[in-house]
Amino acid sequence: MEKREYGSTGERLSIVGLGGILVSQVEADEASRLVAEAVDRGVDYFDVAPTYGNAQEMLGPALEPFRKDVFLACKTTERTGDGARRELEESLRLLRTDHVDLYQLHAVNTDEDFDQVTGPGGALELFREAKERGMTRYLGFSSHSSETALRLIEAVDFDSVLFPVNWCTWFGADFGPAVVAAAEARGTARLALKALARGKMAAGAERRWAKCWYEPLEDRELADLALRFALSQPVTAAIPPGEPALFRMALEIAEAFTPVTKEEVDRLRREAASGRPIFELAA
Repeated sequence: MEKREYGSTGERLSIVGLGGILVSQVEADEASRLVAEAVDRGVDYFDVAPTYGNAQEMLGPALEPFRKDVFLACKTTERTGDGARRELEESLRLLRTDHVDLYQLHAVNTDEDFDQVTGPGGALELFREAKERGMTRYLGFSSHSSETALRLIEAVDFDSVLFPVNWCTWFGADFGPAVVAAAEARGTARLALKALARGKMAAGAERRWAKCWYEPLEDRELADLALRFALSQPVTAAIPPGEPALFRMALEIAEAFTPVTKEEVDRLRREAASGRPIFELAA
């Protein structure tokens, strides 16, 4: 699988990562099989969070045999330094490691989130301390808000931003291009979320995939275009949905990756015109 540079750090990551929710609520032997399969197919970027059920508890033992050869990212939704410290220490215990490679402020979406994490006693203070102490090598954040992400990119020298890079929001709501461009200009690495999302679930629709709160792409041809579109942007890697069937489909697409053509982009633009973007710019 192709690898790309993670910003200017010298790290190179597989263009598809494994989201820890993949191993949430599965048996330990299944978690080990999924992780081993991913590593065998070239995946060396793993991302997890305490909010993903028991994903940390399952990922820790499954990843332990490969830990020295992979890039492990974790997150926290805690907004204070004290809360983030407790959560990081617990994450390290569950993940069976003395450090993560990337620690991220998770889902910083509102002005209140921004003010809390960057203010006195905020989580950002702990993040900097954790890096100094070797508990993490790099610092980043994730967001589902273009406005808040742009504020953070401008205000803080993060190593990376984890943000939706999705064909439907990109063309249907102009959501994504500004953040990708700002991060690239600042030298902040870009990691992509929701590349294989189709759109919002219709009201009353049956939820076919337990780990997807949105409607994922199941059509292989359209999924191919969608993931290749995301990976054709200036990003390091994309994290697929946390369902084994969808993850394996993403691996197949990534293993044969070629940039999208103009004709393929035009098709995605037409598809997006009738879509229901999962994220939009603030009014």
